[in-house]
Amino acid sequence: MNTPTVHAKRPPKARRRSPARPSRRRKAFRTNITAYGFLCAALFCFALFAWWPIIRQVVLSFQETNLIDEPKWVGLENFRAVVDDPAFGQAWKNTFVFTFLALLCGYVIPFAVAVVLNELRHARGYLRFVVYLPVMLPPIVSVLLFRWFYDPGPGLFNQVLDFVGLPGLSWLDSTDTALISLVIVSTWMNLGSGVLIYLAALQSIPGDLYEAAELDGAGIFKRIRNVTIPQTRLILLLMLMLQIVATMQVFIEPYMLTGGGPENATVTVAFLMYQYAFVYGGNYGAGSALGVMLMIVLLVVAAVQLRLTRDEKR
Repeated sequence: MNTPTVHAKRPPKARRRSPARPSRRRKAFRTNITAYGFLCAALFCFALFAWWPIIRQVVLSFQETNLIDEPKWVGLENFRAVVDDPAFGQAWKNTFVFTFLALLCGYVIPFAVAVVLNELRHARGYLRFVVYLPVMLPPIVSVLLFRWFYDPGPGLFNQVLDFVGLPGLSWLDSTDTALISLVIVSTWMNLGSGVLIYLAALQSIPGDLYEAAELDGAGIFKRIRNVTIPQTRLILLLMLMLQIVATMQVFIEPYMLTGGGPENATVTVAFLMYQYAFVYGGNYGAGSALGVMLMIVLLVVAAVQLRLTRDEKR
């Protein structure tokens, strides 16, 4: 009787172990290490030049110091001294009036110019350059240029008024025209950046919407009201917030053109902060306290605007 042969099973071959693969996180880190480097550099710059000064300002607002001797904590004394200053109310009034006038000019005019440039078919690039040119000039150059324009003698504006038979004005020396003169300077200096932002938003609107409006017989004003403004509403809200924040911090124009005069007609909150810190005997605590007040107001404005923007996105 033949016995069946039993074949011995061969032992399984040992699998070669592949080298350990790096984890996904490690691989992603190696891939994006350059981006992380740029991000860390940006965060360091923000912390050093933006966040730390804010923290330092809040601390200084509760101290009495000349930045040399040991600071002395005084609590809310700096805030009380600032509020009791007769120039406090005038500075806030001038700031709010300047912001309102600057929005009337600097918010509406750039949008209107952008709409006109968007409708043009020829020389569009050249006109964009002309509109953006004031932004490329240093602010101090623009301010000095307008100082000559406002000169009551040979100034350009009075020469134009004299040419058309109108009497000249004391642009910077009169309480009636000093603040609006600063608004004109600010509007001219910042016109180009606003126009370019609005142009970018206008060019993102689908052309089919304008064609449909034209087929329905809509003129240019109806197209702006029914197509342009609804399609750019989000950009309009964002620009409104940015311009309010920027205009409420106006400093260069009153500092270089009027020095806060005449009769404190152009003293703004930012200019009063400068006076506390560098004119009134180095009262850095009072200047910081006023800066904290301004920061709180701007935070409230930004919060309201962000809420409106969020509701608009929905």
